[in-house]
Amino acid sequence: MVLNNEYIGGVTWGFVGRRGTWKNDAAEKSMELMSSTTGANWTAIAFSALQATPQSTEIPYWDNPTVTDEEVHWAISKAKSLNLKVCLKPIVNCADGTWRAHINFFDKDVPCEPKWSQWFNSYRNFILHYAAIAEETGCEMFCVGCELVQSDRRDQEWRTLIAEVRKVYTGILTYNCDKYQEDNVTWWDALDVISSSGYYPEHDWEAHLNRIEEVVKTHEKPFFFMEAGCPSRTGSAAIPNDWSLPGEPSQEEQSRFYQAMFTHCKSRKWVQGFMLWDWPARLYPAEEGPQNDDYCMYGKEAADIIKKYYTELILYYQGVNENNE
Repeated sequence: MVLNNEYIGGVTWGFVGRRGTWKNDAAEKSMELMSSTTGANWTAIAFSALQATPQSTEIPYWDNPTVTDEEVHWAISKAKSLNLKVCLKPIVNCADGTWRAHINFFDKDVPCEPKWSQWFNSYRNFILHYAAIAEETGCEMFCVGCELVQSDRRDQEWRTLIAEVRKVYTGILTYNCDKYQEDNVTWWDALDVISSSGYYPEHDWEAHLNRIEEVVKTHEKPFFFMEAGCPSRTGSAAIPNDWSLPGEPSQEEQSRFYQAMFTHCKSRKWVQGFMLWDWPARLYPAEEGPQNDDYCMYGKEAADIIKKYYTELILYYQGVNENNE
């Protein structure tokens, strides 16, 4: 399975996926507004399961606070009712607040110490559970991992896991590597699509696109940004991955970032789209948009920029496909 010649005009919906926040009127309205406000044709339905610490080896995805399977089924069904293609994106996080990129163990097994083999066994169960749901519900894409930077070097474990996923899921497979890590992953050949988190400073896009392009050429795989975005906060365009950066609410800052990102990426035909970060299951009122300083674009100037850009690129790709038929 490969990504067809289409543009992914996507938005990430639902994160962090706390139990009880999906499958209700507010969540339904949120997804409807995401679709109409951004003009999206794809969505990444994202939720997290929590391991206790970066060195824990059990991921209790069946337990609170992770959304229930019923809620996951509902979200996928709702997205499809809105004619959105779906990438299901289960994410592991740490309950102690440590960023998942720091999940790490000794390279060699040491007695009485937590091990990569133990963690990957639990992670395998976690991922296969949702891969089976993705297959059952007809999700067009499945993401096997997100920003697990310290694990990226575990080439064989990832190849083994991907082979196991393919036994239960027949759609498109990708891995969401972190920003700056595209050329550190050695197992892109095992996947269908390369994707990464595009939180690059507004003035640095050309240098990073040049670097990523070499990875895309080497592996001859489609590429898109599984995450990308910027808080509407003063100073965030220079460091868009810092969700805690102090600053005043600023629609202009967020708009400027999107203009820069879209302008630079538009000239790179190999950038096949985005799953913008992000759109929560429970929205703030639209009139509060100018005072909201988070990533969501609802009620902000950036929403119009996104819809215009997505509409243009989606129509362009549709025209290309029609001419090639």
